[in-house]
Amino acid sequence: MLVLMALIFLVTLHRDGALGYVNAFAEAGMVGALADWFAVTALFRHPMGIPIPHTALVPKRKDTFAKGLEDFVTGNFLTGEAARERFLASDVTRRVGVWLDDEGHARRLADESALILARALTHVAPDDIRGLVQNSLVPRAVAEPLSPVAGALLEEVVRDGVHHALVDIVVIEAHAWLLENPRTFMQIVDDRAPTWAPAWVNDMVADRLHTEAVKWVRDVRDDRSHRVRRAIDDLLSDLARDLQEDPATMARAEALKERLITHPQTTDAALAIWDVLREGMMRALHDPAGLLRERIAKELRRLGERLLAEPELRASVDARAGDAVAFLVDSYGQELAPIISQVIARWDGKEAAEKIELHVGRDLQFIRINGTVVGGLAGLLIHTFAQFVGR
Repeated sequence: MLVLMALIFLVTLHRDGALGYVNAFAEAGMVGALADWFAVTALFRHPMGIPIPHTALVPKRKDTFAKGLEDFVTGNFLTGEAARERFLASDVTRRVGVWLDDEGHARRLADESALILARALTHVAPDDIRGLVQNSLVPRAVAEPLSPVAGALLEEVVRDGVHHALVDIVVIEAHAWLLENPRTFMQIVDDRAPTWAPAWVNDMVADRLHTEAVKWVRDVRDDRSHRVRRAIDDLLSDLARDLQEDPATMARAEALKERLITHPQTTDAALAIWDVLREGMMRALHDPAGLLRERIAKELRRLGERLLAEPELRASVDARAGDAVAFLVDSYGQELAPIISQVIARWDGKEAAEKIELHVGRDLQFIRINGTVVGGLAGLLIHTFAQFVGR
């Protein structure tokens, strides 16, 4: 544009009439082109290598620019409220529901999740589990008082009558066993009978004891207010209270807990249980047609259906997820923003200028072109005004 304006200026130099207006446009266009070339170039380097004051601004002020950009991003984008609004505007929950509602997508996610979980299980070594149990779980369980918690839990069990079902099972099974095994019961009694007593006396006593035992257990089974049941209630209530208030009972419970937890076989039993669970999980996760994968896929698709069909659930998930996003941004956004200034600070001044100029280069060219055109129009207006005033 500058060369074009220069050629037009030379061709129309000292011409009158319409060409005079063209000459004025070209002359002012050269000035505009030179001015905007200088202005744009001065941002990134010294024009023609001459260290003119207030030029090469980007290399000199890149650190200040980076800090300003960091503050701008932190203040306007890395805020919890801005992140929450952006998350809610994206309608992520509904889009997730649409994606999960597709059977193929749900199955794919279930398969990928199963493989990832299976791979994670293979990297858990038995020594790691043993170390976790011995060095973390056991010391924590020993140090943590258990009797108050156990007492409070037992108190709730007694208050709600949950233990009555267990009592029912015991007395029902005991009554059935007594009816089905009279000879075994009588043999147990005979084995403990005096050796000097006649056998017929021992048999008669054993038969009578069996009859009374069957009757007694039946009474306990059928009478919900039987004194045995009330005695069990009282016993459990007293035990629950003592576990929370009686120092002696609490000490005995804690000592029993410590002996049980620190016993070597406890760790071995925990590891054996873990091995069984891990092997079972591994087999289930590696089976593409297994019930576990099928169940995971079914539940994922059901979740997608609910997210689409239940606006209340979708709104609840949106609110909770939005709060989580806002919390993460508020908590860690200040640690992410300095990446901007740290990266730019590592740049050489010349490198920074070249990167920025390259990024916005097309717009810079239009600035120079516009400067040429605007300068030419301004010169044309001035020449026109001068011609009318001169007349």
